Order: sequence, then C-alpha cells, then structure tokens
Amino acid sequence: MSTRSRAVLLSAMAAVAALTLSACGNGGTSGGGGNTGFVTGNNGIDTVARGKRTAAPDLSGTTIDGKSLDVADYKGKVVVINVWGSWCGPCREEAKYFSKVSKEYADRGVQFVGINTRDTSTTPAVAFEQEHGIGYPSLYDPTGKLMLRFKKGTLNPQLIPSTLVIDKDGKVAARALEALDDTTLLKMVKPVLAEK
Repeated sequence: MSTRSRAVLLSAMAAVAALTLSACGNGGTSGGGGNTGFVTGNNGIDTVARGKRTAAPDLSGTTIDGKSLDVADYKGKVVVINVWGSWCGPCREEAKYFSKVSKEYADRGVQFVGINTRDTSTTPAVAFEQEHGIGYPSLYDPTGKLMLRFKKGTLNPQLIPSTLVIDKDGKVAARALEALDDTTLLKMVKPVLAEK
C-alpha cells in the first residue's frame, strides 16, 4: 500500500471514528449556546426556574408505528421527552428505567414521549421499543428536525440520549444530556410534578 493510500485510509477511518463518537454519548453539559436559563446541578440535571422557562416548540408528526401525535395534546400533564436511537448503546442502558418510570407514573399526570432519531427506518425503532417494554409513543424524526425546533441551547443534537421535562404549562423545566437511571429520572420529574 502506498503512503498516499495509507494516509487516505487513515483519514477516512478517523472521520468515521469522529462521527461515531459524536453520534451517541454518555453525556455532556453543553446544549449549544443560547440563553435558555438552565442552571446545572451537581447531578447532571439542568433546571430552569419557573418564571424563566420558555415554551416547548411544536412537537407533532408521525410515530414510529405510523400514528399521528401532537405533544400539545398533553398540556396540563408533565411531559417527559426522551430523544433516542436504536443504534445508541446508552439509550439501550436507560430504556428499562424509562419503561419502568413511565408505567409507574402513567396515572399520576406524567406522559412520556420519545423522539426516535437517526434510524433510517422505523423497523429497528419498533423492535427496540418491543425489546425494552416501551409502551409510550415515539415520534419518528430520522433527520433531527424536531430537536432543532427547540430554542438554541436547549438540546445538543450530538448528545443522544437526551431528556427534557416539560411542565404542565408546556414549558421546558429540566433536561439531562446523558443516559439516566430511574433515580435520576425521578429527580427530574418529581419537582416539576409537585408544582401547583
């Protein structure tokens, strides 16, 4: 192999590695700039004070099982938005916790909604939900358009999984830009659910 061919091959391998590493991460603190009002806690949860929250954008479309969904229909409930992909290792790790908490809080005014991203078809997404016992709907967003609707700095499209908690008034109250277990997830949900 020539020196030039080796250099081209190494460059291509480095580019693939960089894309792979940036596509699915175990966390981070940057949402990508913007004045979102988030205050970072020592538990990886960022929160926004009630008077400084911004409205969640329009999150509507088709679910991975072909149904129509509009998150605005859940106003009056606390909504947990989880951005995930079937290809994402940390998403697999947290799925059992999301399944468990979503079932425990279904009758307590909490609605879970997934946003499935970067899956090139719904087949692996549906299989992922079945494998992990996910019973709540997931919007199909293969190109990440729904994530880009949020105010700049709210989500970082490079950090999957990500979770947002939307308050009863439809405003973004909390986020985590990393995989969560049930304890951390409940630390996000319970304070927002307790708000009057």
